Amino acid sequence: MLADKTLTQLLDAFASPAPTPGGGSASALAGAVAASLLAMVAAMPKTKNGTPDDRAALDAVHPKLVASRAEMVKLIDSDSAAYDAVVAAYKLPKATDEEKAARKAAIGKAMKLATDVPLETARAAVEVLKQARVVAEHGNPNAKSDAGVAATLASSTLMGAIMNVRINLDGISDDTYVASIKSEVLRLTMEGGQHLGPIYIAAGWHGHAPWL
Repeated sequence: MLADKTLTQLLDAFASPAPTPGGGSASALAGAVAASLLAMVAAMPKTKNGTPDDRAALDAVHPKLVASRAEMVKLIDSDSAAYDAVVAAYKLPKATDEEKAARKAAIGKAMKLATDVPLETARAAVEVLKQARVVAEHGNPNAKSDAGVAATLASSTLMGAIMNVRINLDGISDDTYVASIKSEVLRLTMEGGQHLGPIYIAAGWHGHAPWL
Protein backbone atom coordinates (compact mmCIF):
# COMPACT_ATOMS: atom_id res chain seq x y z
CA MET A 1 0.00 0.00 0.00
CA LEU A 2 1.37 3.39 -0.99
CA ALA A 3 -0.18 5.05 2.04
CA ASP A 4 1.78 2.77 4.36
CA LYS A 5 5.18 3.73 2.97
CA THR A 6 7.52 6.19 4.65
CA LEU A 7 7.63 9.64 3.12
CA THR A 8 10.97 8.90 1.45
CA GLN A 9 9.70 5.58 0.07
CA LEU A 10 6.60 7.25 -1.29
CA LEU A 11 8.61 9.98 -3.01
CA ASP A 12 10.89 7.32 -4.46
CA ALA A 13 7.81 5.55 -5.83
CA PHE A 14 6.64 8.74 -7.52
CA ALA A 15 10.13 9.30 -8.93
CA SER A 16 10.47 5.79 -10.35
CA PRO A 17 9.97 5.13 -14.10
CA ALA A 18 6.96 2.93 -13.30
CA PRO A 19 3.65 4.40 -14.55
CA THR A 20 2.15 4.25 -11.07
CA PRO A 21 1.89 6.05 -8.77
CA GLY A 22 1.29 9.01 -11.04
CA GLY A 23 -0.47 12.35 -11.14
CA GLY A 24 -3.78 11.03 -9.83
CA SER A 25 -2.20 9.60 -6.71
CA ALA A 26 -0.12 12.76 -6.29
CA SER A 27 -3.30 14.84 -6.44
CA ALA A 28 -4.89 12.74 -3.71
CA LEU A 29 -1.75 13.04 -1.60
CA ALA A 30 -1.89 16.83 -1.86
CA GLY A 31 -5.50 16.68 -0.74
CA ALA A 32 -4.60 14.57 2.28
CA VAL A 33 -1.96 17.12 3.30
CA ALA A 34 -4.47 19.94 2.84
CA ALA A 35 -7.04 18.24 5.06
CA SER A 36 -4.37 17.55 7.68
CA LEU A 37 -3.29 21.20 7.84
CA LEU A 38 -6.88 22.36 8.13
CA ALA A 39 -7.60 19.85 10.89
CA MET A 40 -4.63 21.26 12.80
CA VAL A 41 -5.98 24.82 12.61
CA ALA A 42 -9.52 23.72 13.43
CA ALA A 43 -8.27 21.95 16.57
CA MET A 44 -6.34 24.95 17.90
CA PRO A 45 -7.81 26.43 21.09
CA LYS A 46 -7.55 29.98 19.74
CA THR A 47 -10.10 31.08 17.16
CA LYS A 48 -10.36 34.16 14.97
CA ASN A 49 -12.56 36.23 17.29
CA GLY A 50 -12.68 34.06 20.39
CA THR A 51 -16.45 33.70 20.09
CA PRO A 52 -18.65 30.66 20.71
CA ASP A 53 -19.70 30.83 17.05
CA ASP A 54 -16.09 30.46 15.93
CA ARG A 55 -15.56 27.51 18.23
CA ALA A 56 -18.78 25.84 17.12
CA ALA A 57 -17.92 26.25 13.44
CA LEU A 58 -14.45 24.78 13.88
CA ASP A 59 -15.69 21.93 16.05
CA ALA A 60 -18.28 21.08 13.41
CA VAL A 61 -15.80 21.02 10.54
CA HIS A 62 -13.00 19.13 12.31
CA PRO A 63 -14.52 15.62 11.98
CA LYS A 64 -15.29 16.36 8.33
CA LEU A 65 -11.64 17.18 7.76
CA VAL A 66 -10.56 13.95 9.44
CA ALA A 67 -12.94 12.06 7.15
CA SER A 68 -11.69 13.95 4.09
CA ARG A 69 -8.12 13.09 4.94
CA ALA A 70 -9.01 9.40 5.27
CA GLU A 71 -10.78 9.48 1.91
CA MET A 72 -7.83 11.17 0.21
CA VAL A 73 -5.44 8.59 1.66
CA LYS A 74 -7.63 5.82 0.28
CA LEU A 75 -7.69 7.50 -3.13
CA ILE A 76 -3.87 7.56 -3.32
CA ASP A 77 -3.92 3.79 -3.69
CA SER A 78 -7.22 3.59 -5.55
CA ASP A 79 -5.94 5.78 -8.36
CA SER A 80 -2.84 3.66 -8.89
CA ALA A 81 -4.90 0.47 -8.79
CA ALA A 82 -7.32 1.87 -11.37
CA TYR A 83 -4.54 2.71 -13.81
CA ASP A 84 -2.91 -0.68 -13.26
CA ALA A 85 -6.24 -2.24 -14.27
CA VAL A 86 -6.15 -0.32 -17.54
CA VAL A 87 -2.65 -1.58 -18.27
CA ALA A 88 -3.73 -5.13 -17.48
CA ALA A 89 -6.76 -4.85 -19.77
CA TYR A 90 -4.62 -3.74 -22.71
CA LYS A 91 -2.38 -6.78 -22.17
CA LEU A 92 -5.25 -9.25 -22.57
CA PRO A 93 -4.98 -11.64 -25.55
CA LYS A 94 -6.58 -10.68 -28.85
CA ALA A 95 -5.92 -13.62 -31.14
CA THR A 96 -9.58 -14.58 -31.66
CA ASP A 97 -12.78 -12.62 -32.12
CA GLU A 98 -13.93 -13.75 -28.70
CA GLU A 99 -10.69 -12.58 -27.12
CA LYS A 100 -10.90 -9.29 -28.96
CA ALA A 101 -14.44 -8.72 -27.71
CA ALA A 102 -13.49 -9.62 -24.14
CA ARG A 103 -10.45 -7.38 -24.30
CA LYS A 104 -12.47 -4.45 -25.63
CA ALA A 105 -15.05 -4.86 -22.88
CA ALA A 106 -12.33 -5.08 -20.22
CA ILE A 107 -10.63 -1.95 -21.53
CA GLY A 108 -13.90 -0.03 -21.54
CA LYS A 109 -14.65 -1.07 -17.97
CA ALA A 110 -11.13 -0.25 -16.79
CA MET A 111 -11.15 3.16 -18.49
CA LYS A 112 -14.38 4.09 -16.73
CA LEU A 113 -12.91 3.05 -13.39
CA ALA A 114 -9.77 5.07 -14.13
CA THR A 115 -12.08 8.04 -14.75
CA ASP A 116 -14.38 7.50 -11.79
CA VAL A 117 -11.54 7.39 -9.26
CA PRO A 118 -10.02 10.82 -10.03
CA LEU A 119 -13.56 12.16 -10.25
CA GLU A 120 -13.98 11.00 -6.65
CA THR A 121 -10.76 12.85 -5.84
CA ALA A 122 -12.15 15.99 -7.46
CA ARG A 123 -15.34 15.71 -5.41
CA ALA A 124 -13.31 15.24 -2.24
CA ALA A 125 -11.18 18.27 -3.12
CA VAL A 126 -14.25 20.48 -3.37
CA GLU A 127 -15.34 19.28 0.06
CA VAL A 128 -11.92 20.17 1.46
CA LEU A 129 -12.19 23.64 -0.10
CA LYS A 130 -15.58 24.08 1.58
CA GLN A 131 -14.04 23.08 4.88
CA ALA A 132 -11.04 25.33 4.26
CA ARG A 133 -13.35 28.30 3.92
CA VAL A 134 -14.82 27.63 7.37
CA VAL A 135 -11.35 27.27 8.88
CA ALA A 136 -10.06 30.42 7.22
CA GLU A 137 -13.09 32.44 8.36
CA HIS A 138 -13.12 31.19 11.98
CA GLY A 139 -9.65 29.82 12.72
CA ASN A 140 -6.64 31.15 14.58
CA PRO A 141 -5.40 34.23 12.67
CA ASN A 142 -1.82 33.28 13.51
CA ALA A 143 -2.34 30.16 11.39
CA LYS A 144 -3.92 31.91 8.40
CA SER A 145 -0.98 30.97 6.19
CA ASP A 146 -1.61 27.30 7.04
CA ALA A 147 -5.21 27.69 5.88
CA GLY A 148 -4.00 29.43 2.74
CA VAL A 149 -1.47 26.70 1.97
CA ALA A 150 -4.14 24.05 2.54
CA ALA A 151 -6.53 25.81 0.17
CA THR A 152 -3.83 26.04 -2.49
CA LEU A 153 -3.07 22.34 -2.12
CA ALA A 154 -6.77 21.45 -2.31
CA SER A 155 -7.12 23.57 -5.43
CA SER A 156 -4.19 21.70 -6.97
CA THR A 157 -5.86 18.44 -5.99
CA LEU A 158 -9.02 19.50 -7.81
CA MET A 159 -7.22 20.60 -10.96
CA GLY A 160 -4.92 17.58 -11.01
CA ALA A 161 -7.81 15.18 -10.60
CA ILE A 162 -9.75 16.89 -13.37
CA MET A 163 -6.75 16.62 -15.69
CA ASN A 164 -6.76 12.86 -15.14
CA VAL A 165 -10.49 12.65 -15.71
CA ARG A 166 -10.28 14.53 -18.99
CA ILE A 167 -7.38 12.54 -20.43
CA ASN A 168 -9.16 9.27 -19.65
CA LEU A 169 -12.37 10.46 -21.30
CA ASP A 170 -10.51 10.54 -24.62
CA GLY A 171 -10.35 6.73 -24.52
CA ILE A 172 -14.04 6.13 -23.74
CA SER A 173 -16.60 5.62 -26.52
CA ASP A 174 -19.73 5.78 -24.33
CA ASP A 175 -21.02 9.23 -25.33
CA THR A 176 -23.69 9.37 -22.62
CA TYR A 177 -21.14 8.58 -19.92
CA VAL A 178 -18.64 11.10 -21.32
CA ALA A 179 -21.24 13.87 -21.45
CA SER A 180 -22.30 13.17 -17.87
CA ILE A 181 -18.72 13.27 -16.58
CA LYS A 182 -17.94 16.48 -18.47
CA SER A 183 -20.98 18.12 -16.94
CA GLU A 184 -19.91 17.15 -13.44
CA VAL A 185 -16.34 18.29 -14.07
CA LEU A 186 -17.65 21.73 -15.05
CA ARG A 187 -19.78 21.89 -11.93
CA LEU A 188 -16.92 20.87 -9.66
CA THR A 189 -14.54 23.36 -11.28
CA MET A 190 -16.96 26.22 -10.77
CA GLU A 191 -17.86 25.19 -7.23
CA GLY A 192 -14.23 24.84 -6.21
CA GLY A 193 -13.36 28.23 -7.69
CA GLN A 194 -16.17 29.90 -5.77
CA HIS A 195 -14.53 28.95 -2.48
CA LEU A 196 -10.90 29.75 -3.27
CA GLY A 197 -11.18 33.54 -3.50
CA PRO A 198 -13.05 33.96 -0.19
CA ILE A 199 -10.53 31.66 1.50
CA TYR A 200 -7.60 33.81 0.40
CA ILE A 201 -9.46 36.95 1.50
CA ALA A 202 -10.27 35.43 4.89
CA ALA A 203 -6.65 34.38 5.21
CA GLY A 204 -5.58 38.00 4.75
CA TRP A 205 -4.74 38.36 1.07
CA HIS A 206 -6.83 41.03 -0.62
CA GLY A 207 -6.86 41.82 -4.30
CA HIS A 208 -3.83 39.77 -5.35
CA ALA A 209 -2.39 36.30 -5.33
CA PRO A 210 -0.89 35.39 -1.90
CA TRP A 211 2.59 34.87 -3.33
CA LEU A 212 2.91 38.43 -4.72
